[in-house]
Amino acid sequence: MSNASEGRQARIIDELRVFIKKVMSDPTIAVKSVEIARKYRGQPNADELIAREISANTNVRIPENWSEADHMFLEILHDVLDDEEAMY
Repeated sequence: MSNASEGRQARIIDELRVFIKKVMSDPTIAVKSVEIARKYRGQPNADELIAREISANTNVRIPENWSEADHMFLEILHDVLDDEEAMY
């Protein structure tokens, strides 16, 4: 693995660690995030709307220029909703 790739991977892991700590310190973040994602599911620019509302209503900040960890978080939210739909 190249140094650039290792550095990128380390940065993503650090971002995810910070996020996981926030979720563990405030368990309502996960619930609020899923509710917000559900609200905007299927809308044009859904990820932008989700990111803005999560940033406005939780202590999770998703900047305008998303990192790979931000993209991963939004993808995971969609996966959770997909799993939810599959159950019903």
